[in-house]
Amino acid sequence: MDLGPAPVQLPPVTITVTRTEANPFDVPAAVDVIQGQRLRDAARAEVQLSESLALVPGVTARDRQNFAQDLQLSVRGFGARSTFGVRGVRLYVDGIPATMPDGQGQLSHFDLSSAQRVEILRGPFSALYGNSSGGVLQLFTEKGEGAPVLTASMASGSDGLMRPGLRAAGASGGLGWHLSANHFRTDGWRDHSAARRDVGNVRLDWGDWMLVANTVDVKADDPLGLTRTQFDASPRSVDPVAPAFNTRKTVQQSQLGLVHERALGGGHKLRVMAYGGERTTVQFQSIPPGPQANPLHPGGVIDLERSYAGTDWRWSWKRERLELVAGLSYDHLQEARRGWQNFIGPTLGVQGALRRDERNEVSNLDPYLQAQWKPAPAWTLAAGVRRNSVRFSSDDRYIAGANGNDSGSVRYAATLPVASAMYAVSPQIHLYGAAGRGFETPTFNELAYRPDGVPGLNFGLRPSRSRNFELGAKARAATGDWRHEGTVAVFSTRTKDEIVTQSNTGGRSTFRNAAATERRGLELAGQLSSMGGWRLAFAHTWLDARYADAIGARIPGIARSFTAAEAGWLPPQGWRGGVEWRRSGRVFVNDTNSDAAAAWWTLALHAGWKQDFGTWAIEASARIDNLLDRRYAGSVIVNEGNSRYFEAAPGRQATIKLVASWRL
Repeated sequence: MDLGPAPVQLPPVTITVTRTEANPFDVPAAVDVIQGQRLRDAARAEVQLSESLALVPGVTARDRQNFAQDLQLSVRGFGARSTFGVRGVRLYVDGIPATMPDGQGQLSHFDLSSAQRVEILRGPFSALYGNSSGGVLQLFTEKGEGAPVLTASMASGSDGLMRPGLRAAGASGGLGWHLSANHFRTDGWRDHSAARRDVGNVRLDWGDWMLVANTVDVKADDPLGLTRTQFDASPRSVDPVAPAFNTRKTVQQSQLGLVHERALGGGHKLRVMAYGGERTTVQFQSIPPGPQANPLHPGGVIDLERSYAGTDWRWSWKRERLELVAGLSYDHLQEARRGWQNFIGPTLGVQGALRRDERNEVSNLDPYLQAQWKPAPAWTLAAGVRRNSVRFSSDDRYIAGANGNDSGSVRYAATLPVASAMYAVSPQIHLYGAAGRGFETPTFNELAYRPDGVPGLNFGLRPSRSRNFELGAKARAATGDWRHEGTVAVFSTRTKDEIVTQSNTGGRSTFRNAAATERRGLELAGQLSSMGGWRLAFAHTWLDARYADAIGARIPGIARSFTAAEAGWLPPQGWRGGVEWRRSGRVFVNDTNSDAAAAWWTLALHAGWKQDFGTWAIEASARIDNLLDRRYAGSVIVNEGNSRYFEAAPGRQATIKLVASWRL
């Protein structure tokens, strides 16, 4: 479904997330597209993807109001256990991976102000991207075209939120360019949750080549979670250990990618992608000094230096009714992981003595093949297979006394087939079915700590393997000036050895394998829009995610239902406005289901004005989130060892935004 505004006639929407350029309506899989204008409309501050993903069924992006830990992004429940970053969902920017070969991804360098669209693939076909279970999310930046345009924007809001941004785009002499820079800072709604972030993005296009470079610099306090008593008494507060240890995180990343696509004639096309980057992360945790007296303890400060690189070679061939794609993907990550004590004498929250030092590597080498065939005008058949092979190794360089040599290695491999079929009942109604196998290895962060407290990586953790089934329908119609779109999908996933949180204490997590889990779900979405500017949209997800054992407890961190609805008047120019409603079911916080974040619903209002004045375009808008100032937990920390499960969502928030563009 195309989730962009539709006040004017736009070019046909196409997606590439299936590696074949097609209209999402014609793809035999659950695919959604969010146009860049939606990411920036409705006075959105353009800070987090959670601002714009609510109308994609099956996708949950919980804004934790904790920029030290990033969004809690999940697709069909996969990824909900992540305590930081994104896992279980493959991430890409302009075709460049934002997910490392171990499956750990980051959203911090996603530049929403320069986005042309976001594509989301759910279900079985995500397995063709390798080490992933839930889905694939790709952001594409705008290509520089035409006369140069300079755009300045400023968003300002509650709790000291400021986001000034500047971007320039255009083309000259065969070179297209799009440059963007944004600064963000906030004092934070909760105590000890201030943050700042600087993002820069460059895209250059010339002929068959595209160069993408980006950088991000983050410094954020970590407010940790709250116990039930703390949350009920004062949701804006923090546990005393957070300021005592000055829990915080800093992240710096620089990345460069190059893509070359060339038509070879006769329907043949070659695509070559190469990328590389560096990322450093330092995190101060709230581990007390007492446990660190154990000579086997790795310390309360995590210091990571990562360098990574990869390439993807892809050949495609297309005829009128048949399309083939074959490729080979290689990715490599080298990590220096050090651990330090988080105290010196009586002083807490400072870097102390070294307690861990190791050099880790992970790589994958994956061939893949997929095909799409139309045996008859009404039928589309698609199939593919990927051989996923991931190797981890660790070289322990901290060997002292009782802390022996914990070096080791492990290799995981799986063959992942998928297949689907679509039948066009009519030009307005398509039915489809898909099935496939999924595969998900532990990430380095999940291997980092053993449950028994012994140092070294947890090489006993096994990869999870899943069987995925999906049935769906897509419908669209046009009546006069109105356009109607709708989708429905039902799915079932059974996973063996799913990697789940065993403990989470002071910001440190350990993991285990669950014997089996089951997910069954229903996804509904619909949109009604007019050429004049009216837009009504709705999305609902029902998801039953359980451990498949005698007890059958629900998997924590996953809401059983989530609903979003929006109504707005969004003409190309003039006054505009709308209302947004969100509702989430309750979310259990631990494996025993002994406590849960309660169900909640919120309202948001936005209004603005947009007008062109010759070479100038001006937009002013305002927004109020959580209009009724409702108290709720926006996300939870699964199985938190100190029962600090709850991360409070902010109360009523106001944002104003000004945007000015000048076409030279």
